[in-house]
Amino acid sequence: MYSKLFSNYWSPYLVMTLAGILSAIYFGITGTVWAVTGEFTRLGGHILQFFGVDTSDWAYFDLVGMDGTTWTRTDGWIVWGMFIGALVTILLSGNFKIRIPKQKRRYVQGFVGGIIAGFGARMALGCNLAAFFTGVPQFSFHSWIFIVATALGTFLGAKVVNTRWWKGKPVMTKGGMASSAKAKRNIQPLTGAIIGLAYTGLIIYFFATGRNMLGTAALFGAAFGILIERGQICFTSAFRDLWISGRAAMTKAIIIGMAVSSVATLIIILVYGLDPVTKIAAPSTFVGGLLFGIGIVMAAGCETGMMYRLMEGQIVFLPVFVGNILGATGLAYAWDHLGIYNLLVKSGSKVNLITTMGPAAALIVTLLVLGIGFAVAVYWQKNYRFGVGFKKGDYTNVR
Repeated sequence: MYSKLFSNYWSPYLVMTLAGILSAIYFGITGTVWAVTGEFTRLGGHILQFFGVDTSDWAYFDLVGMDGTTWTRTDGWIVWGMFIGALVTILLSGNFKIRIPKQKRRYVQGFVGGIIAGFGARMALGCNLAAFFTGVPQFSFHSWIFIVATALGTFLGAKVVNTRWWKGKPVMTKGGMASSAKAKRNIQPLTGAIIGLAYTGLIIYFFATGRNMLGTAALFGAAFGILIERGQICFTSAFRDLWISGRAAMTKAIIIGMAVSSVATLIIILVYGLDPVTKIAAPSTFVGGLLFGIGIVMAAGCETGMMYRLMEGQIVFLPVFVGNILGATGLAYAWDHLGIYNLLVKSGSKVNLITTMGPAAALIVTLLVLGIGFAVAVYWQKNYRFGVGFKKGDYTNVR
């Protein structure tokens, strides 16, 4: 059993299906959605306040809410739970290893990509989670605008990163894993188990002291972290692989996850009488999605991909994480101080498919569009090859 759980990665189809169900249940319990970049923005705000910057007139911080600290918010424990959940499974599988990029330029590229992605995500009021994976099941129309824009952005980003000036000269390295590194792997499962037990104790402590929402967020955050790491889930690859290699496994898995989550979320909305989480659909949604798509390809990872890869020891994703926070915080300033709200957001409105066309029609339309997307992904994977395009021939299908 241990070998099956940790020796091999899990099917992305299974992982995204489970993530879709869990995200719907989390919404049913808390009334909020699985998201991360909103908390990145708050972290940036707290850092500014720590250094004496007066952010009291920043309208965006009022929009996202700055009450408490990252340790006393459910959104905070979703984020930290994801980091810890991913770290535990990485250690249990013995896959932690400090990895230094061969090219130093990757630090700068990742940092810049993280800034652009963070800025774009918060302009659109969500990243690959709140404006994508958990946005569609909430039947918020803004998610579809964001998806189209992100697809276009990743296409442009793929063009950029495939240029010679971006890649630079290849760097050759010698050697493999040292014996000392192999020895360290032997203690990783024990370390992972200790961290997992300690974190379980923290969750129990939250529930025992009446902080049920924090306990719930910490629990679900860890579950999401485990899933994204075991499935190697990255929304960047879901798009980028289409443009570069024609692979569509991750794309199809994400679509299936959203379809399952849409059904589960609608049931929860109708049974418990909850209001779906709806964000503004405006020009900012498209512009933000475009920037987000470009940024995640430049950074070589979206928010979820960045989190578990950083826990794997891939140091290059530390500047990506910092860049995300910086970009999100920069948007918070630009929102009103540089006129982004008046220029790109003010003209928009919240549009929810349930309110517009009714629950049944909203679900049918959502599943229909997702089905079309799945069919396109299947066709794309079967017929597209890098450097060839869509040409008939006897190609071997890619799983």
